[in-house]
Amino acid sequence: MMIGNRQMDLKNHCHVMGILNVTPDSFSDGGKYTQMDAALFHAEQMVREGADVIDVGGESTRPGYQKISDEEEIGRVAPVIEKIKERLDIPVSVDTYKSQVAEAALKAGADLVNDIWGFRADPQMARVTARYKAACCLMHNRQEAVYGDFWTDFMEDMKTCVRLAREAGVEEDKILLDPGVGFGKTYEQNLAVINHLDRLKELGFPVLLGTSRKSVIGLTLDLPSDQRLEGTLATTALGIVRGAAFVRVHDVKENCRLIRMMEAMLAADGK
Repeated sequence: MMIGNRQMDLKNHCHVMGILNVTPDSFSDGGKYTQMDAALFHAEQMVREGADVIDVGGESTRPGYQKISDEEEIGRVAPVIEKIKERLDIPVSVDTYKSQVAEAALKAGADLVNDIWGFRADPQMARVTARYKAACCLMHNRQEAVYGDFWTDFMEDMKTCVRLAREAGVEEDKILLDPGVGFGKTYEQNLAVINHLDRLKELGFPVLLGTSRKSVIGLTLDLPSDQRLEGTLATTALGIVRGAAFVRVHDVKENCRLIRMMEAMLAADGK
């Protein structure tokens, strides 16, 4: 899979997408990287620690988040993306579900559109992504955790996301799928999609797992967001076993080390 100018080996390696939130109100790191210098420093740090992609987000999607205008979101993400692409040789994704923001980010140099609504919130998102020949990550989401049969409905939702991408002309080898941990699911359903990540792979696309510091970890361990590293690492380890091609994380260094160790063990045959 090509993302920007980088070929990703999705069969033999789990890649790391480092999170860069340029928001004042994200659940875990809101306000830390709203200034350009701080954002660039953190991006450089994540690259040194082994990130394969930097994911730039300008609007918090935490529970109860405050929506902002397209113009404000563009003002947050586009300058940061442009500077990262000037300074660093690394693919950049934009975390947005709005087509105007996505287009501005792609013009600024973004290589991937990471849409928490899987092209279902804004009818222009798929077309914009296709027009710029960008990669995309399509996440599962629902307004409420109401399902007939969870797995049947979940898979149908993901098939709809893929259909929208295909109909708009997004190239098959530029599609990632994300099960949407923490979005439109109960606690038990969140645990289930992590444990059964391989079900999503049945659709034939690489899968990204995004669990970093999320509430499912906090609820399980009874810990605040700044103490969820070990829980995140546990989900990364299971994700690798279940075939995750990417993990989206705040703590790049620790996750990269875990991935190296997991892959070394999984490749060993004793000969």
